[in-house]
Amino acid sequence: MDRLLSMEVFVSVVDLGSFTAAGQAFRISPPMVSKHISELEKRLGSTLLTRTTRRQHLTEAGQKYYENCKKILQDIKLADSGIADMGGSPKGLLRITASVWFGTFILAPIICDYLREYKEMQVELSLTDRLVDLVNEGFDLAIRIGELSDSSLVARRVSIFHESICGSPDYLEFYGIPITPEDLAHHKCLGFTNWRTQNGWNRVTKKNGRSNTEPSRFISNNAQAMRTAALKGIGLIMMPRGLIQEDIKNGHLVEVLKDFIPPARPIHAVYARELQHLSKLSSFVDFLTKKFNNS
Repeated sequence: MDRLLSMEVFVSVVDLGSFTAAGQAFRISPPMVSKHISELEKRLGSTLLTRTTRRQHLTEAGQKYYENCKKILQDIKLADSGIADMGGSPKGLLRITASVWFGTFILAPIICDYLREYKEMQVELSLTDRLVDLVNEGFDLAIRIGELSDSSLVARRVSIFHESICGSPDYLEFYGIPITPEDLAHHKCLGFTNWRTQNGWNRVTKKNGRSNTEPSRFISNNAQAMRTAALKGIGLIMMPRGLIQEDIKNGHLVEVLKDFIPPARPIHAVYARELQHLSKLSSFVDFLTKKFNNS
């Protein structure tokens, strides 16, 4: 059997968590996945995975082999990309991850414009609100909003992220228009579930610890759901202005507390240092930066 393919299948089993998922990724049956793993174990003379009826676990040898395989496969990917770069125009597959709201409303349209200009490029966009491990999960690029922790990854600032506080006309007519952050104590402030670790409305009220706003009657991890709640008059929202600028323009939402909006946060393109010279990556980051600067 093809040893390189077997290594790829093995890594996929570990990353995806099952023979079935790896089989679906490679379009082969679970028994064929098992055969690839067995061939590797036979060649190495060591057990890589201990299997139960429901899941499998890496042995000590398996963990070491998995790490080595990841490095080898990454080196091969870089070698292939380097040769592709010699052809001039960027070509190949670029795997990108971003948050759900940003990827859906901001990034996807830019990717479409990019693909129209770079005919030999392909883009796979994965949207999730969890923090993705770029290297271990095989992504070339992540778009992240906010200040970044120290990392071995390269972070290139491409734009800044503005927020807005809004309410529907009906809501504001009933509850009144907040004039100062202290007024939020008497308002229905809608919250995102991930704000529990990001200080939420306290970024407006400048309070540390427990919020001085009323408990939110509606909480979600989805920006579109929160926008809908605000349009329906359930409460005030604080969210990316790019997502609600049309609602503001047509009067369906009204901005409040403009002088107390939290400071704008940076938007970074983040990628592994060894990928920074690939034309498919640099061409997209340059394109993204230009789009933001011209908007």
